[in-house]
Amino acid sequence: MQKRITQRTFDLSQCQFSDSLHPVLQRIYAARGISDEIQLNHSLQALLPFNTFKGVDRAVEVIADAIEAQQQILIVGDFDADGATSSTLAVLALRALGVEKVDYLVPNRFEYGYGLSPEIVSEALRYQPDLIITVDNGISSIAGVDFAKEKGIKIVVTDHHLAGAELPKADAIVNPNQPGCDFPSRNPAGVGVIFYVMVALRQHLRERNWFVNRPEPNMANFLDIVALGTVADVVPLDDNNRILVQQGLKRIRAGKARPGILALIEVAGRHREQLVATDLGFAVGPRLNAAGRLDDMSLGIECLLADDHQRAREIAFQLDELNRDRKQIESDMQQQAVAELQRLQLDQEEQFPTGICLFDATWHQGVIGILAARIKERTHRPVIAFAEGDNGEIKGSARSIPGFHIRDALDAVDKKHPELIIKFGGHAMAAGLSIKNENFEAFCQAFQEVAADWLTQEQLEAEVLTDGELSCHEINLYLASLIREAGPWGQHFPEPVFQGYFQVIQQRIIGEKHLKLMLKHPSGELFVDAIAFNIDLSVWPDQSIAQVLLAYKLDVNYFRGKQNLQLMVEYIEPVRPNRD
Repeated sequence: MQKRITQRTFDLSQCQFSDSLHPVLQRIYAARGISDEIQLNHSLQALLPFNTFKGVDRAVEVIADAIEAQQQILIVGDFDADGATSSTLAVLALRALGVEKVDYLVPNRFEYGYGLSPEIVSEALRYQPDLIITVDNGISSIAGVDFAKEKGIKIVVTDHHLAGAELPKADAIVNPNQPGCDFPSRNPAGVGVIFYVMVALRQHLRERNWFVNRPEPNMANFLDIVALGTVADVVPLDDNNRILVQQGLKRIRAGKARPGILALIEVAGRHREQLVATDLGFAVGPRLNAAGRLDDMSLGIECLLADDHQRAREIAFQLDELNRDRKQIESDMQQQAVAELQRLQLDQEEQFPTGICLFDATWHQGVIGILAARIKERTHRPVIAFAEGDNGEIKGSARSIPGFHIRDALDAVDKKHPELIIKFGGHAMAAGLSIKNENFEAFCQAFQEVAADWLTQEQLEAEVLTDGELSCHEINLYLASLIREAGPWGQHFPEPVFQGYFQVIQQRIIGEKHLKLMLKHPSGELFVDAIAFNIDLSVWPDQSIAQVLLAYKLDVNYFRGKQNLQLMVEYIEPVRPNRD
């Protein structure tokens, strides 16, 4: 698919940067809304305070009362990486605060689905909890909270998902996206929210003289967990989230992370000393997520909770094996999806539908989210992939493109066709839903109508945003190292991508599907290696291609103790000579 390359705009005249900041970094930061180097202060002192979180005072009162009364506390989490890290942090922090009676429960994706449902409350009764704390869920659990309250259980909801028209009748709710919350950031992951609650709880217990005869924990010890969950959940890396991630990365690089995180880094083939945020997102997070996708996220939580390094390594290797299985399942599903796409293209006269819905009864319910993301990347369309559920239902996982709020789109479908969607929820870029199998075609039509109405032709054209061109002298290991350390990079604060024309000196396929290139910069004697992953083998290799237009990242390749510069290709377009 050919893409449009567009350079990000920036205005350095509005920025307060010192001359010591590299000129390329100045324009990179300016293009991401950084206007003052104060925004690059990643110290803990720059973190937003917890006291503007609506509901946090009441939440810590409820939790502290349960602690002082030595009541049973149960953490109810979610089955993704954010839910796993949130559950882990809540358990570890409460234990560090001196709580003995704390346990966790995470719904199995295939048995219970998402959130604090009445079914999960029934399961929770086995633990005889006096207090349930939800992490990374609960804001939409109206019925589940009501049922828990009927059973005499107190409920504290901590969540970050968008609130609906009705809020659960919990004893306290802490969520930056609930009405009336003045916390300046709307973007913390679930693990970020529970981190703030635990920081506030420590302060509240201090005021109750709880630490007179017991040690007071350093909450910074949990920032490695916060960093992993924040990056893995792909929340926007605003100023506050970048502080949390950067501080967590520092702990990981120093070897002060949880044994489970260090073990996951090891099995992923990364080196903790050079770890960056993208490693958490593309190497560590998927292995943790594999537990919730194919098995039970309790396995991932146990990996993070493990205090023994050997035990952590054993579980990490199990998670790595699950991730290998997930990749194979995903590959098979993707082949089937591509065949269906080809049929859709024929039906639409070589054009993809504006909104794409795919369903196969054999698809794995835990992998459809990844499948939807892959098809979205391939087509630049909002995509919903469905798998077989229970009781005549099919479950969908949606991924969207910029400018199309997928949760709002589902809401629009629901309002116009209230009989189609059983339940739904999510964010701007990702959502989940359930529908009746018999309503699939009708839902597809309704979804496509919303997509066609909301999206313009320009929005449907795939675009690669870049930070402009680099001169021959700027393409070097020094700048690559500066950029690597200048993050953390992530959602809404993307890693710099540059563009430029290069002469192709050598090209070959490695690992069966990756393109290795030797390139020459046209304006000088610079020769540089480049790699393009998962290349289109119908085009490459092609020895007739002598010049390419690239969108690329500067990368530091660590190999056998040496550092080398290479270009990570984000987009490659052959430049063929005109033949009139």
